[in-house]
Amino acid sequence: MRNFDSAIIKDKCQLYGLVTLRVLIGWHFLYEGISKLINPYWSSAAYLLDSKWLLSGLATTIVSNPTLLGISDYVNMWGLTLVGASLLLGLFSRFGTLAGMVLVLLYYLFAPPLLGLEYARPGEGSYLIVNKNLIEACALWVIYLFPTSHIIGLDRFCVKPKSN
Repeated sequence: MRNFDSAIIKDKCQLYGLVTLRVLIGWHFLYEGISKLINPYWSSAAYLLDSKWLLSGLATTIVSNPTLLGISDYVNMWGLTLVGASLLLGLFSRFGTLAGMVLVLLYYLFAPPLLGLEYARPGEGSYLIVNKNLIEACALWVIYLFPTSHIIGLDRFCVKPKSN
């Protein structure tokens, strides 16, 4: 793991901007996860059934198998919750950013905003290629490249500083 210090993050404004981005994305993930955990009727089935493009066959397979659907629901609920907590607290945030990127890139691949694909779910807007999932995955990539949790976060108590 590379040691990022003040030479990489040039000033406090950059640091605070990156921490703010990490916390906001963490809040978004945490809220999405908890809202699914507390709703006894939530399932990923509707989202998967509406899948188009490359992963639609996999989505159909998951929905048709109760065990796979249960795993999908579990991974979604707990994955979102744990990634959110990780980013919000700055604890194991390097792992949290990677896991978050995987989740939102999967959401993107199951329902990409491409021409000719129409979804039954009402959309939030009009997208072409770029949507909130792709943007959030890229923002998580920035957080991964410029980690801040070892400066502002609980990781600072877990990671030993490198000696020169």
